[in-house]
Amino acid sequence: MTQNPLTAMFDAQRVALEQTQTITHDALEAQQTSMSAMADAVETSESLVESNAEFTKGAIHASFDALEASMPEGSVDFDEMRELVDDGFDSATETQSQSIEAALEAIEESEAAYDEFAENYAEAVDSSFDAALEAHEQFEENVSTVTQNVEQAADEFDVSA
Repeated sequence: MTQNPLTAMFDAQRVALEQTQTITHDALEAQQTSMSAMADAVETSESLVESNAEFTKGAIHASFDALEASMPEGSVDFDEMRELVDDGFDSATETQSQSIEAALEAIEESEAAYDEFAENYAEAVDSSFDAALEAHEQFEENVSTVTQNVEQAADEFDVSA
């Protein structure tokens, strides 16, 4: 294609279209990455719940040990209390773990659905941008041809005659 006064404008438009296509793909990838990061965070929270429960149980057991040590030997039996604490924490931890697992499963299902959507959307975006770039290129060629014809007609037109 020959250079004409509109070439720079067409180049700028083409670059803008290509950048928009790239940004659209980047946005889709960023969303996929954030969903994956959210799943990782939820998965990590499960181990934190378990660690926190174990730590808190240990602190309560240590309190019972200290109380038991400060009382006359055999006057109070803290074994039942320890068992109640363990059962309560185990039950709460199990419930939290089930909730986290359900949330994680929902996130993973959403992530899979989004991946499918993103793939289809990216294909549609690419098709649309390809069509737009083709139309843009054809329009640029048409304008270039018209510009050349006008230049030729102007050259042939002799004003001095």
